[in-house]
Amino acid sequence: MNVIGYIRVSTQGQARDGYSLAYQEDEIKAYCQTHGYTLLRLFKDEGISGAKVNEEALEVDRIGFQEMLEYLAHHEVDYVVTLNTSRLWRSDIVKVLVHRELKKYGVDIRSIEQPQYSIHKKDPSDFLINGLMELLDQYQRLEIALKLGRGRNKKAQQGGYAGGNIALGYKVEKGKKGLVIDDRQAKTVQRVFDLRQLYPSWSLTKIAEQLNDEGHRTKQGKLFTKVQVKRILDRKNFYSGTYQYGDIIASGKHQAIL
Repeated sequence: MNVIGYIRVSTQGQARDGYSLAYQEDEIKAYCQTHGYTLLRLFKDEGISGAKVNEEALEVDRIGFQEMLEYLAHHEVDYVVTLNTSRLWRSDIVKVLVHRELKKYGVDIRSIEQPQYSIHKKDPSDFLINGLMELLDQYQRLEIALKLGRGRNKKAQQGGYAGGNIALGYKVEKGKKGLVIDDRQAKTVQRVFDLRQLYPSWSLTKIAEQLNDEGHRTKQGKLFTKVQVKRILDRKNFYSGTYQYGDIIASGKHQAIL
């Protein structure tokens, strides 16, 4: 059996569950060896929420997950092996999206901690249990988000960086409250908007391909996909110098790239 592995941690999830990337990787490799599976590739998302969705495009908004789908489109794979299905989704809507994508490529899931799980199984008891577990998970995530949000709101009101993933084109320097421009990454950001203006009929995928051909790379040093291009274009106000966290808007609190 040819399989690929998927691992993920979020900033809160890693601390709460103890599912470090290294631990998940070791468990997947041991599982594959025990069952005689050929592990072709291992895909990962680090510091990314399991509930992150691009609602407009109805896609799971995770770089590692999108790279995995791209791999599945060009390779014969039987299963996606993961420690627990919570690594693939944290909400019902993401679960539906993951199932839809994997069924498109004829791939099932092998969950180490849920050995009977299958995306094709329709057991009423499993449906009820999984639903209750996901509701509990969502409650815990909302409770954590509420606590973190209080501190971030206060920081944003003071004009500081409120945390979270740092947008491409910026970095945080020790001793400074706000974001500062990363000159090399800023050129990539500017190029994205230039291409959109020069070639308005181009698809997001075409823009990503052009960026890759020119040698531009993401913050993680990887090739661009349409997900990263859309994320940059959707942040035009941010790159113009307006920072927003929730309902807090702080204009001119960081340097504008555009």
